[in-house]
Amino acid sequence: MGCSGCRVRFNFAKALSKVSVFFTMVLIFTYLFYCLTGLCDSAPRASYSQPPVDYDILDGHRRILDDLREPARLLPGGAPPQRNRTGSADAAQVDAPKGGVQSGGIPVSNTFGTKRFPQAIIIGVKKGGTRALLEFLRIHPDVRAVGAEPHFFDRFYDKGLEWYRNLMPRTLDGQITMEKTPSYFVTKEAPSRVCTMNCQTKLIVVVRDPVTRAISDYTQTLSKNPALPSFQSLALKNSSTGLIDTSWSAVRIGLYAKHLENWLQYFPLSHFLFVSGERLVSDPAGEMGRVQDFLGLKRVVSDKHFYFNETKGFPCLKKPEGSSRPRCLGKSKGRPHPQIPSEILQRLRDFYKPFNHRFYQMTGLDFGWD
Repeated sequence: MGCSGCRVRFNFAKALSKVSVFFTMVLIFTYLFYCLTGLCDSAPRASYSQPPVDYDILDGHRRILDDLREPARLLPGGAPPQRNRTGSADAAQVDAPKGGVQSGGIPVSNTFGTKRFPQAIIIGVKKGGTRALLEFLRIHPDVRAVGAEPHFFDRFYDKGLEWYRNLMPRTLDGQITMEKTPSYFVTKEAPSRVCTMNCQTKLIVVVRDPVTRAISDYTQTLSKNPALPSFQSLALKNSSTGLIDTSWSAVRIGLYAKHLENWLQYFPLSHFLFVSGERLVSDPAGEMGRVQDFLGLKRVVSDKHFYFNETKGFPCLKKPEGSSRPRCLGKSKGRPHPQIPSEILQRLRDFYKPFNHRFYQMTGLDFGWD
């Protein structure tokens, strides 16, 4: 009797197991049939709507991600690797545009956003504070920027506008695409090329006392080439005459008025914002307020984001919540400058003075370099 009961329970359990497998298979085949007939695509999906932005939360999250992210590396041909919103360097290759290229160079969209031409470009100047400005701007949740300098309008223009647009990060509606390449400001062909892309592009120029800028430029080059001749031997055509050598790029870049004249042939002054490199150090929040206003952004980047690093001598970004350290610019920033003879510095100041005054008149701003 006991054995008979065991057999009944065993057979019942075996039957129940078969029934479970049967219903599981039915569900699987039903799902496969449902998807293969295309009904999956017709299933209702939640439409995307952007909730109100909590800037503090986004700010913290973005800065944590920036801490973890490796610096952009240029690929062969000069193109930096692109990241989509997931942070994958290969995503731009995998997430191929679904809609194809439209006529007139209209941006191509996909589910991760749109690759647009930059609406704003930091065009100069070298050693003026452009990297600091870009890093400060990237705190803003409505700014997406290329990390590496594309150099499209001075070095890689022959690659074409579609190549350039593919370098850009994907953006959502309401976000601004940006890039920075400081050499654009001193490149003769750059203004016409940028205008060919879009004559409504907003242009940001970070300027700095041209004498200090030239010394900083020399210091950077010297760190890469310790055998470089002295600053004074490069700055002067002839030590006896004391004439300044404007063919040396470190000197020539500081002729801001001359370079601006070239740009004003293609863009009105209203399309420019001139940022003081000195005030970007002494009052970063104040200068960032001007930049955000110029770009039509809400003033998100403020005093709460900065602290002054006494060792480096310029502001750093406070560490976001959850991060172990604050964010400062790299070791290449804040290098000590070599000692330059005072008479050489005075000759340079005298040389730049008329160009500075002309620049003040053109921009309507007195930067106080004299």
